[in-house]
Amino acid sequence: MTLAKNDIAKSRLNLRNPWHLLATGFGSGLSPIVPGTMGSIAAIPFWYLLTFLPLQIYSLVVMFGICIGVYICRRTARDMGTHDHGSIVWDEFIGMWITLMAIPAMTWQWVLAGFVVFRIFDMWKPWPIRWFDRNVHGGMGIMIDDIVAGVISAAILYVVGHHVL
Repeated sequence: MTLAKNDIAKSRLNLRNPWHLLATGFGSGLSPIVPGTMGSIAAIPFWYLLTFLPLQIYSLVVMFGICIGVYICRRTARDMGTHDHGSIVWDEFIGMWITLMAIPAMTWQWVLAGFVVFRIFDMWKPWPIRWFDRNVHGGMGIMIDDIVAGVISAAILYVVGHHVL
């Protein structure tokens, strides 16, 4: 997407619209540099609040976040006139929340490890993440690659934390 098209798409956002506000990660996706990374960072305080919930409720919040995310990402992308604009980072929120479910200890080192592993998979998009990114469209297409990246990242953190270290 060219810079002019990017600016036009961003100009169509209205943060008073609750769908746009959520889709942009409360505005974190509007960062002029690495908006996906900024969205992932912005997800961490919300994740911390989720940790006070029982795991079953945390899981339900994530599932609800996925369901609502399909809608808000599709709607915001449509309003912006583009498919998966970089400022749409609700998918990064969900990917981070999934990733951080698996950290073996509530330490900043494990949170940082989760952040780094998730960002690597989200940016690199190895198989099967790349397949989902290229073949699933609409709101689910925006969400699914980050969901899969989160699941793979969570699995890696779980194995390393419980079976390697």
